[in-house]
Amino acid sequence: MQNLVKYNGTGVMWCVVFLHFNKRCQALDLFSRQICRRYNEFRHKLAFIEEKCGGLREFTQGYKIYGVHILEDNSIQSLEWAPGAEGMALVGDFNCWDTGANPYESVGFGKWRLTIPALADGTCPIRHGSVLKVAVKKDGKFLLKLSPWANYVSCAKDSIVYHQEFYNPTEKYVLQTAQKRPRRPKSLRIYETHVGISSQEAKVNNYRDFAENVLPRIKQQGYNAIQLMAVMEHAYYASFGYQVTSFFAASSRFGPPDDLKFLVDRAHQLGITVLLDVVHSHASKNVADGLNQWDGTNAGYFHDNVRGYHTQWDSRLFNYNETETLRLLLSNLCWWIDEYGFDGFRFDGVSSMLYHSHLISDAPGNYDDYFGLNVDTESLVYLMLANHVLHTYYPDVITIAEEVSGMPALCRPVAEGGQGFDYRLAMAIPDVWIKTLKHNRRYRENNVAYAESHDQALVGDKTIAFWLMDKEMYDCMSDVATTLTPIIDRGISLHKMIRLITYGLGGEAWLNFMGNEFGHPEWLDFPREGNNQSYHYCRRQWNLADDSMLRYKYLNAWDRAMNELEMHTEFLSHGPAYVSWKHDGDKLVAFERAGLVFILNFHPEKSFSDYKIGVEMSGVYCLALNSDSPEFGGHNRLKIDQCYHTFAEGYAGRRNHLCVYIPSRVAIVLKKK
Repeated sequence: MQNLVKYNGTGVMWCVVFLHFNKRCQALDLFSRQICRRYNEFRHKLAFIEEKCGGLREFTQGYKIYGVHILEDNSIQSLEWAPGAEGMALVGDFNCWDTGANPYESVGFGKWRLTIPALADGTCPIRHGSVLKVAVKKDGKFLLKLSPWANYVSCAKDSIVYHQEFYNPTEKYVLQTAQKRPRRPKSLRIYETHVGISSQEAKVNNYRDFAENVLPRIKQQGYNAIQLMAVMEHAYYASFGYQVTSFFAASSRFGPPDDLKFLVDRAHQLGITVLLDVVHSHASKNVADGLNQWDGTNAGYFHDNVRGYHTQWDSRLFNYNETETLRLLLSNLCWWIDEYGFDGFRFDGVSSMLYHSHLISDAPGNYDDYFGLNVDTESLVYLMLANHVLHTYYPDVITIAEEVSGMPALCRPVAEGGQGFDYRLAMAIPDVWIKTLKHNRRYRENNVAYAESHDQALVGDKTIAFWLMDKEMYDCMSDVATTLTPIIDRGISLHKMIRLITYGLGGEAWLNFMGNEFGHPEWLDFPREGNNQSYHYCRRQWNLADDSMLRYKYLNAWDRAMNELEMHTEFLSHGPAYVSWKHDGDKLVAFERAGLVFILNFHPEKSFSDYKIGVEMSGVYCLALNSDSPEFGGHNRLKIDQCYHTFAEGYAGRRNHLCVYIPSRVAIVLKKK
């Protein structure tokens, strides 16, 4: 792709150097002008922030100024942006909810400022735990609203509406690992998790219990990162955290802010990287306790027309061209890192952001669609800004995009005209294993591979384990009381194989949703009217994996063994695998990655003796992983110390070959001695 030079119309020259992604990406040459236009839009926006908004760093530290703050002299200061408001006041139990006691004054450009001096004895006029609201005047009436910058909100037991709690404890928790985070992993093994459902009891779990009881389990299982879901406050628990109402508040249903800091500290002490599931693609339409109609209008942080509504999600959509929206969202990212010590983010709903259609009715069918009029350039530029900010001020940060359309250059640096993400979720893998085998993935764009995630665990869908074993999981998983049935035998075998082929072939990182590693038998259903507000299916039954008399232990052990193999070989960081053999009739697949040889025989009946497998390097190969081992619920048809010598004769495009015995429905990994 040639170098491109563009002018911003004022005589200032901006140059963008597009690297050659790969010979397979020559198709992008046809769209170099569009890529350059996007990059220049990003540069325009960046220059505006630098020149007109006090500089990028100050702009992204808005959380230090906006919202309600206590100063060193114990006075209170607050700044809000509410362009549609006619007047504002801070109210709460501290002033008996009197809208005339502490009014804001307009300072222009839709901004409102408030100062409340310290009390006569020098103490703060608002005590810790006080309930606050911002009274926004519109059409002569006051509306009680939550500040968009509120950092702690809660809901009384007898109410459904959230209010801000003034959080100023006498002793504040100080992050112990703020300067001692784990080194950024060369390869990510991510455990997708949700604090609320992490107990095996039918209840909402909390940050402390998760830190003390669940994190050690994750560490023992071999994961080096967690992705925390549903941390950003959401009034509706059953939304799984995807209808955010307060973007700067850690969900109070799991405990106070200091307990989340304790959780992050504990994870870091265990060497676990902590990623936040961040939702900047849309917001809850709640008016009483959300951003919607914050200033009494439909606009504010959102588009004030049909473009401001997501019909499928029933939520509001941000106006990424609005300066104050950018301040809010970019500051939000910095807040979660600076205040809580998060190491990175998984951006939710990126596919919806990238297209005006939100992929509700159509999806890209060719490269033209990635650069056509359906692409939302404002959203795309926001993502470029977000990644630029994060990777500039936090060099070790990790950003992952939940993106299914395959937008080119999503995971290339912003300086190359990309959107700057480190990884994209390989969301189509569960449906396209065969396609993955037949076609190489786009080069140099890192993928997070997963066989299933929280989506498959939710009620209305099925996990892989349930698709394979269905109702027999309830009656036939005892390792002592029941005979191994054909369905359970098949299910356990294929569950292991599906996860291994996805792990080894799918991407540069691995993700697993909590409980799926051992084939959790029940779906996930949050308490709602349709299930009588029950928490029975809103939990994880760890006891099943821990019970030595149940067969779930085999799947759990296999998951741990896969992680340990990756931990010791780091094959995820060694680039894409080379598929040397795929035979539909034999139902056998073989591929090499990082010097390891993966061989999977999916045939339900046939075992193969002296099966010829091409390998690049000569030498002696030994078993590194064997799904047929008794510790994984296998039938023990291979010797533990089995080794294979190469033959100096090329095969299947490789310089040498092995002859192996590979039983039916078995996966093995060989490592050079």
